[in-house]
Amino acid sequence: MSSGKIILIIWLVYAVVFTFAILRKPPRGRRSARVPLGKDRPFRLLVIGATGGTGLQLVEQALAQGHEVTAFVRNPARLSLRHEKLRVVQGDVLQPASLTPAMQGQDAVLCALGHKRFLGPSRILSQGTANILNAMQNANVPRFICESSLALGNSAGRGGLVATFFLYPLILPFYVWDKLWQEKLIEESDVDWVIVRPAALTNGPARGQYRQGPNVGSWLLPVRIARADVAAFMLLQLTDDKYLGSAVGLCY
Repeated sequence: MSSGKIILIIWLVYAVVFTFAILRKPPRGRRSARVPLGKDRPFRLLVIGATGGTGLQLVEQALAQGHEVTAFVRNPARLSLRHEKLRVVQGDVLQPASLTPAMQGQDAVLCALGHKRFLGPSRILSQGTANILNAMQNANVPRFICESSLALGNSAGRGGLVATFFLYPLILPFYVWDKLWQEKLIEESDVDWVIVRPAALTNGPARGQYRQGPNVGSWLLPVRIARADVAAFMLLQLTDDKYLGSAVGLCY
């Protein structure tokens, strides 16, 4: 057998093992005794990762809906948006003290935390989320809507063959493990939460129609969704309890 065939077999076996390794039971949260958020008033919202693709969509759409938005960013210069109902707070999720002034008085937190440190171990997502959840508890903020990723946990393998056999096991393994820890921390928290797992993200316009649920995706073909649609769905979860305490996939 040629060395090329041996490498291919090792690669395929590794990808399959990796997919099974990231398989998890569907996350389930505990329903709190908090009063649900009402539907007939604007909210005070904290957006984490507000300068990223989804985060910026969250800020823009929330402001358009009349909400008061606090954008939590590491570099305020990257957020050029100005609005009378927008407050920008500089901070770092890895520095818990910087979250305190941003968290006070909020009705909910929308998290679109991400990074591009793919090539080595990282706990930015998991440790940052742990600090966010702790700050929420201290400030009595009731609801947490967090962007994760399709093809994790009980949706493993549903991102298409390219994601299953190449992208996740070879390019993003450390990122994937960090996201799994992030989801586990959310599941074990005492806040009301929804984990949103979008397919591969695009910068296209919102379509307003997409598949949603715990079993969406594709075993074979790549699946995508626009960040604008993801942000719109996350904002809907402020008052819709259908997916409360669960992880929901999104794709076209």
